[in-house]
Amino acid sequence: MHHDKDEELAQPPPPPRPWRLGVFALGGFGVVLALAIGCSSHSTHHAAAKPATPASTAAAAPVTNAATTTESALVQHGQQVFRSDTFGDEQFWGATLNIDKALEGAAHGGVGPGVSPKTALAVGLKVDVDALPAPVVSALKTGQVNLDDPATTLTLLKLNAVVGVKGFFNPQGTLRSVGITCAVCHSTVDNSLAPGVGHRLDGWANRDLNVGAIVNLAPPGKLQPVANLLHVNEATVRKVLNSWGPGRFDAEVFLDGKAFRPDGKNASTLIPPAFGLAGVNLHTWTGWGSVTQWNAFVANLEMHGVGTYHDTRLDNAKQFPIAAANKFGHVTNKQDLITSQLPALAAYEEILAAPKPPAGSFDPAAAARGKQLFAGQAGCATCHVPPLFTEPGFNLHPGSDIGIDNFEADRSPSHMYRTAPLAGLWTHMKGGFYHDGRFATLLDVVNHYNTFLKLQLTSEQKHDLVEYLKSL
Repeated sequence: MHHDKDEELAQPPPPPRPWRLGVFALGGFGVVLALAIGCSSHSTHHAAAKPATPASTAAAAPVTNAATTTESALVQHGQQVFRSDTFGDEQFWGATLNIDKALEGAAHGGVGPGVSPKTALAVGLKVDVDALPAPVVSALKTGQVNLDDPATTLTLLKLNAVVGVKGFFNPQGTLRSVGITCAVCHSTVDNSLAPGVGHRLDGWANRDLNVGAIVNLAPPGKLQPVANLLHVNEATVRKVLNSWGPGRFDAEVFLDGKAFRPDGKNASTLIPPAFGLAGVNLHTWTGWGSVTQWNAFVANLEMHGVGTYHDTRLDNAKQFPIAAANKFGHVTNKQDLITSQLPALAAYEEILAAPKPPAGSFDPAAAARGKQLFAGQAGCATCHVPPLFTEPGFNLHPGSDIGIDNFEADRSPSHMYRTAPLAGLWTHMKGGFYHDGRFATLLDVVNHYNTFLKLQLTSEQKHDLVEYLKSL
């Protein structure tokens, strides 16, 4: 993963079997947790989506609004898949990378110091308060939990309280393996109990999650299969993972070997939200395909689940040298744990409505003026058509249409960028804007378009536009 002109990794010879690595997103066991041993194996985790407690947050749309009993059952099942199904990926994260051993630490049968709740919090992991027994909640409130002890993290896993992370335990209680779910990257919590501990917010982008740092928990030598795939050494793999930072990952580096952009910055992109997708054409920053296509892609090639994935676009050796060499577009397994879950998963994701911004988070009067500018002089609504805030039809554009380079677009089969839906924008401002966070603030985005499109907006108009965007 060198910084040469086209930042490409040397194409390796095909390994005996495809190592379909992408991003680890161990998403969440955040802050705290702990407790407890002894605190009983009882879990208060709720099956249905719960509204966030604080008025300043919003939760997933209630699944009970489905039109028919059949549809409701499909959505309910999709919620379970989204939150809890590893698709068998524990065979990779546990058996191959030994992330489970790193989590438990030498004192508990693993290796190294283990991962304490404080460490987990530091890398953006989250805890579902509804999965915690009352004694654990009380202990957390009164500070009677050792946040420096990896045993506390293991307790959280036993309680199924780590958002997006599932522990598999031996009969004697030791950790056997660990897997990840969709919620690892695309859920967070409302912080109602403590920072990183609260009610689930499904579909929200976890911009605190440091994916690269979590993958780097793998013990020495265990990332060698990844290094072999990329034809580099393990130290280089770890260096690139550390370059990503919070809220980012690179889903395509293990397809094309491009670890860095032409400007020398890492090629990772921001984790996007998974809400507000109903009626939206194509998914991801660069329009790889539908919600169902991307779910299949991620479950098979990123999460390393056990399933089936066909995509002849990945046979393009010029664009995807690593994917083509390893036949990533032709994945089959005797046991398919993914394909049957795709309908329910898509049904649940597409009912997740974008949350409304909290009261007091924007200036209503300025937002009302900004709304008029959005539809008029600024021309934003030409592409961001309300209420979808993307084109109701084909919603892809080359970088030249929006005044940016085409580097990331050219890493996808579309070679274009999707017009990102704007509803719920307030939930994922951390990390910046556009696919790579190149614009730090909304005002930077407005200034970019003001210059690129020669809009001649005044400072007051720019302010009003920003307030309107915050109100969506």
